[in-house]
Amino acid sequence: MIKYKLYCKNCSNDFDSWFAKSKEYEKLKKSKLLICPNCNSVKIEKSLMAPSIINKKNENKKSNLKKYLEIKNKLKEYKNFIKNNFDYVGNNFAFEARSIHYNNKKRKKGIYGNASINEVRELSEEGIETEVVPWVNDNDN
Repeated sequence: MIKYKLYCKNCSNDFDSWFAKSKEYEKLKKSKLLICPNCNSVKIEKSLMAPSIINKKNENKKSNLKKYLEIKNKLKEYKNFIKNNFDYVGNNFAFEARSIHYNNKKRKKGIYGNASINEVRELSEEGIETEVVPWVNDNDN
């Protein structure tokens, strides 16, 4: 995981975001899936960042491990909340989201499932709100 400090060219808002790897930022930016939480603009850029330097390797490893475990546990909490409060629609997520949005199908609960980056972008272009949530497997170490 890598954390970038981002800023919005539209409203000058600064915010942090985590990415699976450095190439993921570029991929999401190119797909226009990076959105300012303040003004919903897609004019997002990386800010200059200074690396954190810790002199002792062991302290750095322990600190990084602690941060990693905290993030992983928070993602597991989100996953459990989603699983307990939303209906799983599998690979039919884009179809089901459109059905709900265009009122062809009513649901008592929200939905979650799988969608490609292109499907998420198309849903966004249609005005259908979605969120991409990193899914942490329960058996990951």
